[in-house]
Amino acid sequence: MPVVAVIGAQWGDEGKGKIVDVIAERASMVVRYSGGSNAGHTVINSIGTFKMHLIPSGIFHSDVTCIISNGVVLDPDVILQEIDELKSKGVPVSHLFISDRAHLIMPYHILLDGLEEEARGKDAIGTTKKGIGPAYMDKVGRSGIRAGDLLDKKNFKERLAMILKEKNRLLTKLYDVKPLDLDEVYKRYCDYGDKLAPFLNETDVMIAEAIEQKKNVLLEGAQGALLDIDFGTYPFVTSSSTIAGGACAGLGLSPLKLDAVIGVFKAYCTRVGGGPMPTELLDEVGEKIRVHAKERGATTGRPRRCGWFDAVVGRFSVRINGFTSIAITRLDILSILPSIKVCTSYKLDGKTIKNPPSSVAKLARCEPIFEELPGWGDDITGIRRLRDLPAEARSYVKRIEELLNCPASIVSVGERREQTIMVKEPF
Repeated sequence: MPVVAVIGAQWGDEGKGKIVDVIAERASMVVRYSGGSNAGHTVINSIGTFKMHLIPSGIFHSDVTCIISNGVVLDPDVILQEIDELKSKGVPVSHLFISDRAHLIMPYHILLDGLEEEARGKDAIGTTKKGIGPAYMDKVGRSGIRAGDLLDKKNFKERLAMILKEKNRLLTKLYDVKPLDLDEVYKRYCDYGDKLAPFLNETDVMIAEAIEQKKNVLLEGAQGALLDIDFGTYPFVTSSSTIAGGACAGLGLSPLKLDAVIGVFKAYCTRVGGGPMPTELLDEVGEKIRVHAKERGATTGRPRRCGWFDAVVGRFSVRINGFTSIAITRLDILSILPSIKVCTSYKLDGKTIKNPPSSVAKLARCEPIFEELPGWGDDITGIRRLRDLPAEARSYVKRIEELLNCPASIVSVGERREQTIMVKEPF
């Protein structure tokens, strides 16, 4: 199975960075296909701890080609900072390539993102204010600027002047803030273009050639399926397609070429920002998990909301993504609890339902119906085979598999690369 996608199955922060890093050593190419610098993938290895926002987590394998594809909205400043950080720690980046079709985040996107979120007041979505939404809006509205545009400075300035005229009108008339200076923005982005030029390429061609040569290609998702623009808890979602189907458009891939899809589930649930979360724990148990697991967003640093594993939204995620297997992360965190609950269904307006409603208003009214399982209490971070886990931990994994009707191919028992139980090889 040469083409495997790794997809966040919950509200993001499931541990995709580690899973991609582990699988990447078996791949020839790793491709990031959606989102922007609002994503945060944490990788811990012998070199140190890295919080990647744009660069694929496979970058630490020097023989693996790493691609940022056309589905990503690229903040030039962030990507160049990440490149510099990697270089400073001795990590080579010559195997990194960026699609010349990737849309750029411009200064007005970041400004508008913050101003629009502030204007929402108590109805704020919880955006990271990094310009992601406005950049995707311009992409769809056909007024975006792509990475390849920076290589033609004359046409770039003409296009920028036209777009900036409209954006400045919006900034000054609606939000009463200072306009952006055309020459300043132009010069800054020309400098970005010069620095990014060695990395820009027709990445869709590179990917097609790798697949034709039957090389192992790993597709790296961003955020989580429950933040998908169409199928997430709208409007408390991100601005791109985070599900498996989004991978095809996000890198120029026929759906027929996708061989396997691994859904990454945390052994419990977390969420950052606004929006309903039926199994959220607003008690000492939730706080205990948050503190022990150091649950803070890799991008924003905001504390994550914690709750029990939700099999209702989990089954939904399996269905819309077509997961062929799942990876369960942070199982070791639950070792601190004497018993563990799993949500198997909801009660809504007196009726038991097993599928999440599309309306966030209805989802917010859903009462979780729990099943309680015994904890195991033992430190499992040193275990490397599934059969060596405590019986209660194995039962917990098995119950999740049953509830989701999907087998586990990977179980993570710690944050480090080696703290991984590979139940089934991904390729």
